[in-house]
Amino acid sequence: MGGGGTWMRAWHPAVPGVREVLHARMTDHAYPAHAHAEWALMLVDEGAVSYQLGRHARIADPTRATLLPPGVAHDGRAAPRSGGFRKRVVYLDASWISETLAGAVVDRPGRPDLLRETRRLHRALELPGAELAAEEMLVAVADRFTVGSGADQRVVRDGALARRLRDLLESRLVEGVTLAEAGRLLGAHPSHLSRTFTTAFGLPPHRYLTTRRVDLARKLLLDGTPPAAAASMAGFHDQPHLTRHFRKVLGATPARFAREGCP
Repeated sequence: MGGGGTWMRAWHPAVPGVREVLHARMTDHAYPAHAHAEWALMLVDEGAVSYQLGRHARIADPTRATLLPPGVAHDGRAAPRSGGFRKRVVYLDASWISETLAGAVVDRPGRPDLLRETRRLHRALELPGAELAAEEMLVAVADRFTVGSGADQRVVRDGALARRLRDLLESRLVEGVTLAEAGRLLGAHPSHLSRTFTTAFGLPPHRYLTTRRVDLARKLLLDGTPPAAAASMAGFHDQPHLTRHFRKVLGATPARFAREGCP
């Protein structure tokens, strides 16, 4: 944390492919020219950032998601008359998007769908227990950036692979599994796994896993298990995590369901 209206928060989420998340409010600090080993995906929530990338002057503001490629020098400062800026940045493995596409994806104009998906990703990164959702959103954001850039975005229908992933999710209902680990176990790229599963079953893997955990929590609650214990036993991060999803699926809190659902 700093003074003068500035502050900073950074952490390492347990999401494969994510190296760091940084939230900051800056007023008069100017970043010198520097480079990262990772992709930097940035949202500017307030104000604007003026920066140079590849000898071109650019602006990052709340109307777009900004992507900075690995190994390319850039600087940054509050844009004139902006009064500073508030930003959220996620630093992603260099392999997240092929560096051969760097020019095409960085120079693409901002689009509402890309901004919306990036905001969803950042929200998921702040929620304990939403790691699989965040991992899937990394796939979605990469898709948004690379559409039209030469990357192959075809969805291959593969019911057998989708069923194998469903079986894996069922076998790891409580402890969970990341897309990266599932990809290694099933011999498929994580992005292909996510798209194939969603095509086959109509919802992404993280939502399937969450609804199945809600099913398990229901059974535990009806057997008399207290909500806090049911949350842990069903694979949720904590009781508020269970409550959020339980209410979304069933329209009631776990405590109310346990109280009114039992004969």
